[in-house]
Amino acid sequence: MTPSSTRLVRLLNMVPYFQVNPQVSYAKAANDLGVNRKQLEADINQLWICGMPGYTPGDLIDFELSDDTINVTFSAGIDRPLQLTSTEATGILMALRALAEIPGVVDPAAARSAIAKIDSAAGTAEAGSTETSGATESAAAAAVRQAVHDQRALRIEYFSASRDAQSTRVVDPIRAVLVGDQSYLEAWSREAEGVRLFRFDRILDATVLDEPSAPPETAVGGPVNTALFDADPSLPAASLRIAPGAAWMLEYFPMRVVAELPDGHREVAMTYAAEDWLVRQILGFGSDVAVLGPPAVVERMRRSADEALAAYAALES
Repeated sequence: MTPSSTRLVRLLNMVPYFQVNPQVSYAKAANDLGVNRKQLEADINQLWICGMPGYTPGDLIDFELSDDTINVTFSAGIDRPLQLTSTEATGILMALRALAEIPGVVDPAAARSAIAKIDSAAGTAEAGSTETSGATESAAAAAVRQAVHDQRALRIEYFSASRDAQSTRVVDPIRAVLVGDQSYLEAWSREAEGVRLFRFDRILDATVLDEPSAPPETAVGGPVNTALFDADPSLPAASLRIAPGAAWMLEYFPMRVVAELPDGHREVAMTYAAEDWLVRQILGFGSDVAVLGPPAVVERMRRSADEALAAYAALES
């Protein structure tokens, strides 16, 4: 399946190509654009419904197709340089700067170059300032982004917060996605035989493999499944009550909100693989997090808290 970003670039280039090559044949156009005839016809049909606001026949890109040739009769302005208002330029700059800070979504160098060009063209840069973005990209994030772009398989070293462990996995990348303010690699996990989301800041190392990414078609065509955050059905879950001051846990640990209470507290279900890890994590939050169940974990938390208090008392005596 061709990535939508690749097709978008091709579509944007097609109208200028047809204008430079009037009455071009389907065979030559398909060869020059690197597609087969079926894809070329699909692209032309897509362009036929694109155009200027209003979207009436006089506003849409139009073609003359005859004798197995293609000719553009109305470009809808797609062949003219884009003119941005100051407000539009500012909005694009804000979005680019935000994206440049999120690992794996865009190439930081390309983002910085685009920011500098828009700053210069729109006159939005402060006088004497050449600063655009201090964003850097880790080697792992760069490798993941390359694998997504080139549609190659990946070997990753990944830290799982719920398991408190690092593992090596071979995955077939599908796309990089944003969920909230975090970036994730959506990929087919060969180990789990299912789609998984891997947080970029937990990918410790990544190696692009010399084999194509081959996720099942059903996995590629579907929307991003954020239900993957809810829980791993193979793992147990603890019921917690979280104070407002510890709400940041929702962004870091594998949990889902069950109820939002009037006083700002939240009741959540948090998955875990090791009871020792769960107890160690929750004890560090003190009174901000209370364990409601299961009973075995509640009892384990009580014993651990009593042992910690006894140890402090022994040090003071």
